[in-house]
Amino acid sequence: MKRILIIGQRPTHFNPFDMNHYLENSQYLDWQHPAVIAKAAELAQSCQADEQISQRCFVFVRDEIKHSWDYQLNPVTCKASDVLLHGTGYCYAKSHLLAALLRANAIPSGLCYQRLSLDGEGSPYCLHGLNAVYLKRHGWYRIDARGNKPGVKAEFTPPFEQLAFAIVDGLERDFAEILPEPLSVVIDVLTRYASVEDVYKHLPDIEGIASPNLYVDRQSSCS
Repeated sequence: MKRILIIGQRPTHFNPFDMNHYLENSQYLDWQHPAVIAKAAELAQSCQADEQISQRCFVFVRDEIKHSWDYQLNPVTCKASDVLLHGTGYCYAKSHLLAALLRANAIPSGLCYQRLSLDGEGSPYCLHGLNAVYLKRHGWYRIDARGNKPGVKAEFTPPFEQLAFAIVDGLERDFAEILPEPLSVVIDVLTRYASVEDVYKHLPDIEGIASPNLYVDRQSSCS
């Protein structure tokens, strides 16, 4: 079973084998797709450090890939290569593409989630998808490429986080886990419903993430 890292935690004797989970090619983080490889190489051109590459990948996904609901754009996408092909995706799908672009550049990356009030006033709640990237100078650092708009301003400013949304409600959650693969409930919604309207009516929601085999050493690796 794959281990899951916790934000702000790193084992004293970190096993590089475990980091490989955050570099893997998979069905939905398909970074070995030719189009993803080509875009990743383009974004990394002339960069000298992992922070530069990570920032370029982040800005590309944030600004050039349109959020499905903000722009009312179909089709519904899930696989990283499909997000790149169609230029649109919900926050979850955009996080899949960002993880894939980072992994294609040999930069470990994972998926993170928040539970947020849909309208900012309590129920209903839904999951929000974002990323964590492992930077050599800072360790794990969370970034949110959902796309900026009035009232939402996510930036790449390591070691300081500037995410799209703050937790303001007692039933909202800022899940600490960094997962190597998307949550199954997210995949289910994105692959079951054919339109952005239907996805919006069935946005995934959970109250906790089951996290077996966690690292528990609390030596901080990010701010």
